[in-house]
Amino acid sequence: MLLDSIEIETDDSPRASMIVLHGLGADGNDFVPICDELELDAVGPMRFVFPHAPTRPVTINGGYVMRAWYDILGPDLARREDEAGLRASLADVEALIAREKSRGIPASRIVLAGFSQGCAMTLLTGLRHAERLAGLVGLSGYLPLASTTEAERSAANADVPIFLAHGRADPVIPLARASASRDALQALGHPVEWHEYPMQHSVCPPEISDLNRFLLRVLG
Repeated sequence: MLLDSIEIETDDSPRASMIVLHGLGADGNDFVPICDELELDAVGPMRFVFPHAPTRPVTINGGYVMRAWYDILGPDLARREDEAGLRASLADVEALIAREKSRGIPASRIVLAGFSQGCAMTLLTGLRHAERLAGLVGLSGYLPLASTTEAERSAANADVPIFLAHGRADPVIPLARASASRDALQALGHPVEWHEYPMQHSVCPPEISDLNRFLLRVLG
């Protein structure tokens, strides 16, 4: 079954799609306001898809049930990962991409984006997708299952443009974790556009402006 999603179309007959994956404990509503911030008229009509992650107990939050793409087993995101949860959500995100393609949007006109856990899912799914996507956008997140990326990545997305942005004062996912993900991707030859901002685990106006320029470039 497809994940429940909020969908916004800027006009009839969209020519491109952007799938935006929210962070831990949020839902698809969290990034709906991004539609009002981006100026993408030059791209043509767009469809924004804001899916709601499944609900599940989250270990680091005392087993509290919330929307999460995967479980967080502890503070060390690199050493203890919920691989089963990550791969289950990968299949869910792949289904969303497949639906966009079934509605007439080619993979080359689809941008996959996400914040925090959503960033992790964006990188996990986008690098493994069998067809070339327009671009990947990772905000305040990191590369999950990093040790399997080289073996599992798709040649089709070897050169997909990647926008990564992070706050220098992020207390949730430290900047060092994000920059290590950037370095790992660049070491594999992926083109990464990297941005840092004086913020915590959030999004800021200069980041939206930089993202806007990236989207115009990859979808223009």
